[in-house]
Amino acid sequence: MKPKIDSTNFGCITISGVKYEHDVVIRLDGGIEKRKKKLSKAIYGTSHILSLEEAMHVFEGGAKRLIIGAGQMGNVKLSDQAESFFREKRCQVSIIPTPKAIEEWNVSKGAVIGLFHVTC
Repeated sequence: MKPKIDSTNFGCITISGVKYEHDVVIRLDGGIEKRKKKLSKAIYGTSHILSLEEAMHVFEGGAKRLIIGAGQMGNVKLSDQAESFFREKRCQVSIIPTPKAIEEWNVSKGAVIGLFHVTC
């Protein structure tokens, strides 16, 4: 079951009443896990560019859409390789500042996964 995202503030996100003080990934089954941003940071020196390695970790077979909460000010971007990977997997990617991405997540339907950056 897809969890409802209640709110976000700089540095945190509240999902189904639970406050997380780190970036999160929401899986197809509704599971919530800490984002493995070190996969991108090791390559680009920042977690604001999603690497191919992180894209491969985030993607799940059967996902048709990925909603990326790109941070409070929308700083997260896809690397060219990550963009190509999602295109090959036929997974539509929406990159939106996190406050708006939450709204999009809460009304989304179907096989959707989410990645939410809670700072910048």
